[in-house]
Amino acid sequence: MQLFSTRPHILALSIGLALSACGGSSTEEPLVIPAAPADQGTAEVASLPSATAFVDTIATNQRGDARYATLATNAGVRILGGFLDVWKPLTEIVDAGVTAPAVDSFPAVVASTWTGVPNDGTPDGKVVNAAVHQANIDYVVKATANRTADQATQAYLDDRRGKGYSVTDGMGPLTSAWRTAAQQATSINGVAADATSVLYNDSGNNTGVAGSANASFGSVVDLVNLVGGNASTEPAKRFYKYARPYRWSSSVQVLPTLVPAKSSTPATDGGFTSGHSAEAARDAVAMAYAVPERFQEMLSRGLELGESRILAGMHSPLDVLSGRILGQASAAANLADPANAAKKAAAFMQAHATLMAATGTTADNFAAYAQSGTAANDRFADYATNKANYLRRSTYGFAPVAATNVAAAVPKGAEVLLETRQPYLSDAQRRVVLKTTALPSGYPVMDDAEGWGRLNLFAAADGYGAFNGNVTIVMDASKGGFNAVDRWRNDISGTGKLIKQGTGTLKLAGANSWTGGTELAAGTLQGDSAAAFGAGDVYVSGGTLVANAPAPLKVAGKYTQLSGSTTLELDLGAAGSQGSLAVATTATIAGGTLRVKFVNGYKPKAGDVLTVITAASLKGKFTTIAVDGFANVTPNYSATTLTLTVGS
Repeated sequence: MQLFSTRPHILALSIGLALSACGGSSTEEPLVIPAAPADQGTAEVASLPSATAFVDTIATNQRGDARYATLATNAGVRILGGFLDVWKPLTEIVDAGVTAPAVDSFPAVVASTWTGVPNDGTPDGKVVNAAVHQANIDYVVKATANRTADQATQAYLDDRRGKGYSVTDGMGPLTSAWRTAAQQATSINGVAADATSVLYNDSGNNTGVAGSANASFGSVVDLVNLVGGNASTEPAKRFYKYARPYRWSSSVQVLPTLVPAKSSTPATDGGFTSGHSAEAARDAVAMAYAVPERFQEMLSRGLELGESRILAGMHSPLDVLSGRILGQASAAANLADPANAAKKAAAFMQAHATLMAATGTTADNFAAYAQSGTAANDRFADYATNKANYLRRSTYGFAPVAATNVAAAVPKGAEVLLETRQPYLSDAQRRVVLKTTALPSGYPVMDDAEGWGRLNLFAAADGYGAFNGNVTIVMDASKGGFNAVDRWRNDISGTGKLIKQGTGTLKLAGANSWTGGTELAAGTLQGDSAAAFGAGDVYVSGGTLVANAPAPLKVAGKYTQLSGSTTLELDLGAAGSQGSLAVATTATIAGGTLRVKFVNGYKPKAGDVLTVITAASLKGKFTTIAVDGFANVTPNYSATTLTLTVGS
């Protein structure tokens, strides 16, 4: 590495400035340092909705009260109230004012108005939106007609196995270590030859061995179990009285191996909402909370199990979509409960200590190991596929039934879902992340008053979707994990300003367009895409700015680097174009360090000229230039370009 000093220039510049101030003359114009991007005022907030909070009323969602549940009395029923715009049960039409159990005849009313078999002559309810209802059933008809052999096997396993056991394969390279540590077991290890005529039930232990009986992992199992508190889907099933898809249409092809699992009592076997989907969603959330290094993969697995219910012919998309909503809300309510704070902390610490020991990793490489799977051994290894599937499974292609541009609400307590994934953010900031990454409005069932239906946790894990106002990020690398290094992959818009502080590293990889500018005060801010820093100025007053884009890193406004402990690191590849810096207006270099590294196998030869910075106007010079692997480097500053000629 060559350390090339330009201190004589800085000294001359200082003398020139002094002479100018005293009325003397100088051959150089004084270097004018631009101001930092203007502050945008206050930070954006995501206010609490005025609606009754699910997290405050989850205790009303009691399985034992299922016969009497209403929107007014049950949080689990209320959160899914948007379904009444699609289908209205007869008891809701006729007996909406009846309060149970004070009215003795209410159970009889329920029994007399719900057979579970549509079109049998009994008026069980009323289809309110025929187009949505028909699309809901037609989706299952097509899905079951076109399912593959692999999908059939997965659908059978996801039906008959404990959901807690099933979703742990979302842990990828950590699956075996997790299941061993949890002491999980299943008796369903494949599809038996006689499964079409024999009902096989899982005699395993689902989530594993909990509590003190499992010294090394019991707290983690406790966490998975606690998110199921007051999370029953039975009240919603009994209230909405919406039949399973194969009872709506004989064209739905129930998986032959699951025919023995079909209920013989339709009146107690509602389809809306899906219990399997809700349980999978909340188990996946709990596991993602304990091991956020697999956050998006676990969430993807939770929604995948829901889709298996459609492929099996057992549930419709709206059944499954609503299961996601209720499952994630139930998990959040239990995680947000102050009584569970110590349990959450114990589970997080125990999960990491045990899994690191089992995999031979440390805090420095555990995240990399968790993401080391390939398509051959981890079906969630491909980020783009997971992202596309998560979005598809969030809406199932329904056409919007209302305006799609209504501002998102963020439910009370929902921020807890990002607590371990983005530990360097405040609760208020996590709420804004959820707000700026929410799904569009207008989809069936999803527009609940609190905002649970529109949460997009996959996108939220990739950071803000927009900067509105000041966004100040403080990362403490000494705390490890995501406090030390994180990457945001969303395409960030907005008019706000990003301010990076603290010792950690934040990587930006989206096609960003925010206009308020970027100020790096400490730590590392890395651009992994050409438009990583949006459409504003970039101002480096401290820390290290890294250009690691597969093309020149663009600064749409001004680039300013102050003297002192500032570094611009260029990770060059592809014959020097990858990782260079391209400034649309003025680049002002008041000192600091330029560090050049070579990546992806690229290495120039002696005598090569590297173009490292281009600008409409280039002013000033670096104090120090360091180039990996070369003892002699000659900088060549022009009015618009900095090139480096590398020697031996």
